[in-house]
This record gives sequence, C-alpha cells and structure tokens, in this order.
Amino acid sequence: MSTVYEKLQACYESCRKYTDFQPKVALILGSGLGDFAEKIKIVTAIPYSDIEGFPQSTVAGHKGRFVFGYVGSVPVVIMQGRVHYYEGYSMTDVVLPTRLMGMLGAEILFLTNAAGGINPDFQPGTLMLIQDQISSFVPSPLIGENIDELGTRFPDMSEIYRKDLQAILEAEAMQLEIPLKKGVYIQFTGPAYETPAEVKMAGFLGADACGMSTACEAIAANHMGMKVCGISCITNMASGITGIPLSHQEVQETADRVASQFQQLVWTGIEAFGKRKIGESECM
Repeated sequence: MSTVYEKLQACYESCRKYTDFQPKVALILGSGLGDFAEKIKIVTAIPYSDIEGFPQSTVAGHKGRFVFGYVGSVPVVIMQGRVHYYEGYSMTDVVLPTRLMGMLGAEILFLTNAAGGINPDFQPGTLMLIQDQISSFVPSPLIGENIDELGTRFPDMSEIYRKDLQAILEAEAMQLEIPLKKGVYIQFTGPAYETPAEVKMAGFLGADACGMSTACEAIAANHMGMKVCGISCITNMASGITGIPLSHQEVQETADRVASQFQQLVWTGIEAFGKRKIGESECM
C-alpha cells in the first residue's frame, strides 16, 4: 500500500469516527460561495483540524471544514475552504480532500472557483460552465506510484467534465434566466497573478479563464471514477486584458456581488442531479 493511500485511509477512518453520513455529491466552494454551506440542512460538520493528517487551509476567510447535509433531498459533503498548491503543499495533499470525499461516497464532484477572464467576451461577474481544462502548468496529482485502489495507471481524460452534467446545469441556468457562458479553464500555480504575456499565451492555447485551483482536483476525481462538473465565476479580467492592476479585493468584491445568482444555480443544479438518479444510467 502506498504512503499516499495510507494517509488517505487514515483520514477516512478519522472522519468515520465523527459521522457515517453517505454523501452523493461533493461540492468544493470557491470565493463568493463560502456561506452556501450555512444554507443547507446541516447534519454535521468536521473541522479539518480534527481529521488526522489532513492539510489545513491557510487562506484568510476560509473556514476549513467539511459540512455534511442535504441540498433539498440530495445528500452532500461540502468543502468549506480548499487547499491550494501555492500554500506549499504537495499536489497529493492538495487533492487529498477530493479523494477523501469520493471515498466517503460522493459520486459527483461539483467544482466552483473564482477565475480571471481571458476571453474578451467575458466581463467581471460572468459565470462560466467549464467544458474542459488545461493543467499542463501544474504538477499532475497522479505523478508517482499509482494508487490502484483508486484508479488505473493511465486514466482517460477525454471527458473530464461530463457532458450530461453540463447539459443539466445549462438547462437550470436557462430556467433561472441566469446567463451562463461556456469555456476552457487553465490552472496556474499562483500565488502571483499571471503576467500579461502568460495570459496571452493561455489565450493562444485555447483557455477562456484562469485560476489557481480546480484542474488538479478534477484530474484526481476523474481518476477514481467520480463524475465532474464545474463553474467558474469570472471575478476580474486577467492581467493585460484591460490594463488595470489586479487585486484580491476586486476578486472578493465581484464574487460577493454575484454570489446570490451563483449560489442559486449551484443549489438547483445539485437538486437536478438528484432527480436524475445519481449513479444510475441517466448520469452515466
């Protein structure tokens, strides 16, 4: 058994000391969605500090806990505060929470994030459905000894973001009259924002939005057979697009401004996943 899997197993056993809750959907909250977890029917919450060997989020404003409960009738586990590669953790630690939520029972991973807009058709406040990703600028979480208990050595990545889940989210956005763009997300390491030249390069590669998370988590989830979907909130235009210097304050202000719409779409999307009989043929 690999040391990475041993650590993951220890985290799993630590969680099971607190709850036997079986989630179907795992949700990772990005900027502007932090208080979403407070609005669900909470069954229990586990601070990351109570989980043996679990990486701790160091980003200000991240509560750092798992919240277990229900969105409508759908059992969920919510990661309230994610871990980033730029915080100094190994990539296997960065994706440990994703893998743990899968081991706890989650079959769908719903990723959200704050991102910089590369596509000139986007504006701050745009919600973008992630259709695909570019992860070439961060280490793969699958490097090293393969964890056979989770997945195959050479997993297929031709449809990381499931088209059936995308269709559900598009339909829900249309029903709610919430504008929803579509595009490709690229992950950089951070914590510095990208240079104008790097943003220009990303645009040439086909990226519509950039950020410092998400792609690595999607790879880890896909490797272990979870179904993945994701939405980015474009909180600012990426460096060099407008000539305006970037700041975390702008990111937070925009995320807060569109939080209500974003949360509404995430909520109804999860409920719609539940109606499609998660784990059965409709979502396969």
